[in-house]
Amino acid sequence: MKIDKAEIEKHIKGILIALGENPDRQGLKETPTRVANMYEEVFQGICYTNDDIADMFNKTFEDDLYVEEENKDIVLMKDIDLFSHCEHHLALMYNMKVAVAYIPNKKIIGLSKIARIADMVGRRLQLQERIGTDIAEIMQNITKSEDVAVIIEGEHGCMTTRGIKKTDAKTVTTTFRGKFKTDILLNNRLMMMYK
Repeated sequence: MKIDKAEIEKHIKGILIALGENPDRQGLKETPTRVANMYEEVFQGICYTNDDIADMFNKTFEDDLYVEEENKDIVLMKDIDLFSHCEHHLALMYNMKVAVAYIPNKKIIGLSKIARIADMVGRRLQLQERIGTDIAEIMQNITKSEDVAVIIEGEHGCMTTRGIKKTDAKTVTTTFRGKFKTDILLNNRLMMMYK
């Protein structure tokens, strides 16, 4: 799928008119084009399925990793900065921090790839809950590990700048798969590492 910038420009011009603005005034003349270019960048993830993203960032290492059958070593990357846009109001979800953990299953993923996966998943019209689910699915696909956890904390423009206007409200979501869901001790260990 490709983002249609010409259609975006047309509709942004219509929104400006609907707001009572003059889209031909100096400060707004280029706004539809600028918004279309911005949308192409910030919504880039819409163009790809989770499988596409897994293929894009499928860089793993196997040679230097010794994995025991009952290994419960956790790889955790946390404080990954992320933004996205809420699909309900097109409002910014910001100050988001993502933590991704997994138990290696005979291979490990390149660390930068974890951050790139989170970034690409965020570049869609999203729900915070779905961001976690999408990241977990992609991580499982690449690492072949069932044991994946994603923790996200963020602020939502639809909560802080409109409606209820609760500026300090933060949303925390968790997605636990495999042993992170079924093994309480492992889950507790992860949460202690996360803090």
